[in-house]
Amino acid sequence: MTKLYKCLALETGYWRPGTDYTKKIIDNVKGKIKNGDFVTISEKAISTASGNILDESKVRPSKLAHLIAKYWMRYIWGYLLGVLCHFRKKTITHLRSYPVVEGGAHKQVALEHAGFWQALMYGSEGGIDGSNLPYSYVSLPLKNARHTAERIREQLAKELGTTVNVMILDTDKTYSFRNFHFTPRPKPIEGIHSCNGLAAYLTGRFLKLKRRATPIAIVDCKISVEETLKIAELANRARGFGAGRNVWDMAEAFNVSLTNVTWDMLNRVEHKPIVIVRRLKS
Repeated sequence: MTKLYKCLALETGYWRPGTDYTKKIIDNVKGKIKNGDFVTISEKAISTASGNILDESKVRPSKLAHLIAKYWMRYIWGYLLGVLCHFRKKTITHLRSYPVVEGGAHKQVALEHAGFWQALMYGSEGGIDGSNLPYSYVSLPLKNARHTAERIREQLAKELGTTVNVMILDTDKTYSFRNFHFTPRPKPIEGIHSCNGLAAYLTGRFLKLKRRATPIAIVDCKISVEETLKIAELANRARGFGAGRNVWDMAEAFNVSLTNVTWDMLNRVEHKPIVIVRRLKS
């Protein structure tokens, strides 16, 4: 039996640090959700609102981080791995001129927070991401995403009297080979294997495996991993990319350098961190 779904992406404005994201979620889904719906939320939006971000302009890169930025990213990714992973020509061009100073600081953060193999990734190393953030800020992954999802679900039940499923997801991809699902992203939901960051990414991209957004927490339902991934990807596509899918696209959209995007610029962009997904009758 084929399952059909309906998605509703909610524009909420940009969530700055200090935003009461639980209240934002309740206010925006009120009157729009029914029992059994899936309320999906962007991990990055929650991390940003929670102040779980880091200013890389204050980071001093090590020699290793400098070497990764200057040589590994520019030459190995720019001329070999980017091609093997079927990157857009535009992305490959950016990689070949990867910023050494800012990139070195970013790789240092990746080394410290995610480890060596994650630092060798093309981007979003270990769930660290700089898109849709201003200046030199990056968001860090949530430490306990399931606890956060449970608290949101409890507040929705208390305030609105509805029983919904809450999912927190990341745009980092999960790759699927038949019934085996794996991701370079640490701490996905049970049933998705978190593999060595670089190896998992290269395998998935090179083989052009089916790739979908990664759910990192889901409560309060029991569905298959396949259906969870399907809902996550539907929500991800409905949400869009905000100011851009990566830091280069974001800077280009505002016609500024990589570290000159401001909070006010991001405020002017449509942001949809919440997507309601509903099962329909087959």
